[in-house]
Amino acid sequence: MFKKIPERWKELSGQNNWKNLLDPLDLDLRRYIIHYGERASATYDTFNDQVKSKYAGDSRYGMKDLFSKVGLSIANPFKYTATKYLYATSSIKVGECFLLRSLSREAWNKESNWMGYVAVATDEGKVALGRRDILIAWRGTIQILEWASDFNFPLTPATKILGDTDSNADAAADAAGDDADNIIPKVHSGFLSVYTSDDPRSEFNKSSARDQVLTEVQRLVDQYKDEEISITITGHSLGASLASLSAVDIAWNGYNKPCVIQSQQPCPVTAFAFASPRVGNLKFCNIANSIPSLRLLRITNLPDIVPKVPVAGYYSDLGQELLINNQLSKYMKYPGNTSSWHAVEGYLHGVAGTQGKKGGFKLEVKRDVALVNKHHTFLRDEYLVPDSWWVMKNKGMVQNEDGSWQLEDHEKDDDSSDDES
Repeated sequence: MFKKIPERWKELSGQNNWKNLLDPLDLDLRRYIIHYGERASATYDTFNDQVKSKYAGDSRYGMKDLFSKVGLSIANPFKYTATKYLYATSSIKVGECFLLRSLSREAWNKESNWMGYVAVATDEGKVALGRRDILIAWRGTIQILEWASDFNFPLTPATKILGDTDSNADAAADAAGDDADNIIPKVHSGFLSVYTSDDPRSEFNKSSARDQVLTEVQRLVDQYKDEEISITITGHSLGASLASLSAVDIAWNGYNKPCVIQSQQPCPVTAFAFASPRVGNLKFCNIANSIPSLRLLRITNLPDIVPKVPVAGYYSDLGQELLINNQLSKYMKYPGNTSSWHAVEGYLHGVAGTQGKKGGFKLEVKRDVALVNKHHTFLRDEYLVPDSWWVMKNKGMVQNEDGSWQLEDHEKDDDSSDDES
């Protein structure tokens, strides 16, 4: 089923900017995109969104067993080991659709949220993928409707990612065909704040999410410097915007090549951004699109509003677009709603079946349709799949020896803070 992926991974990762692969959608590319989408979906499956838990806003599961606990180990050839959990905060006020807060007085943290992970392909996974893949997955938002309408954030200069672009950026933008004016590269200030903010009060964010991910990526690139490697970043919704920012950051600043061998060519950096809002202005996007080692694919569901915001004018679209339409699926309730059009499992179902801009819908990838109802109620009733079936046993309530019950919904990780970052 996946035999061609090791041979074609460079093409599937965008070496030729996905030329002739998107419409109709190449079968291997469908499987490849779904693979990375499932790694983004895993961030929701482990995220503790129960505000009555003192661990609200953290990962339920530790790194050691993450992929087995979220159902990505059985019958899955793409094996990874999680190496680092990522935590984020914000120096500007953002809503709970960005950062969730526990109602408990004993909350594990008042300033930070778990925001994703870094992982690396195992030896077995390397064979299935054709190279040693370094994976970064960013968590998305929980409250879709609130977040989609909450864009009262101004654009801000992208200097924390691009540095002083007076000379380098102008040259890169010229190469990309930007002949406009002297507009400086800017990005959405809310996304940038989540990515770059630190907080000395927080055990988990003495360094920013940006510093955490860059440090870990550089460590892994150095560790596997003698192998063929790639860096792949994925995320959905808010996670897609963070995936875009971190992909540009890694490629622009050279974290995709070893520190000790600066003459070595940088490895490819690919981002698969699901349901991504726009993240920056035309200048920023032109600079990003001109980076030789970077490729970014935005997967957009036709009826989904989120990829259309913030409105064009000040913002531009980054990378290449793959357009899907899960509204055509015979498996999902029609016409659907804002949630079904935006949810990550709805997106993966769309990737599995969309037949191009002029085609209909036919599942080309054997992926259980029951997953569409994992966190929602999107499937038609005749498929007899329970609504929102992904839950912890008894919602994490565990009975003690004396017969009392208490909430135990968190696995302690040895590497649970960024003290070593």
